[in-house]
Amino acid sequence: MNTPLAHGRFQRVTHWLMAACLGVMAVAVFINVVLRYGFGSGIAASEELSRLLFVWMVFIGATAAYPAGEHMAFTSLVGMLQKRPVAMAVMTVLIRLLVLLACVLVAWGAWQQVVVGMDSTSVVLGYPVALLPLPAFLSCSAIGVMALIELVRRDPLNLGHEAEVE
Repeated sequence: MNTPLAHGRFQRVTHWLMAACLGVMAVAVFINVVLRYGFGSGIAASEELSRLLFVWMVFIGATAAYPAGEHMAFTSLVGMLQKRPVAMAVMTVLIRLLVLLACVLVAWGAWQQVVVGMDSTSVVLGYPVALLPLPAFLSCSAIGVMALIELVRRDPLNLGHEAEVE
């Protein structure tokens, strides 16, 4: 995200999508609980829908967390290199390359699962099973592109995490 406006818009959209997933999951599970305990019946699709939405919500959140610098970070070593600009630059490149490698590996595996899932459908709702690994592929692709842009631009590492820093 190269501008604060684009970053803010991206965060708003991802937060809205996560809230929508969570809202639909909560309503589906609540209705199912009321029907099961109150009337002795339930909606089988609510469990499957909740599982699918939970997977999507997790990967949307992971994608939104990357540009905000909210992924887990081990900053002890990197923090010691702040006063050594050359070592810090090398470590930054290494970290970004490792992020890219991880994204490629996970995206490759997720894509293989998407291809396998295209031929089968879920038991209750009948959606293509490819919709379960698809968010992992999309998330890793997006994070990989963001890491590649940071690598090309030579953006410094964001060490100002708001959470506890190790």
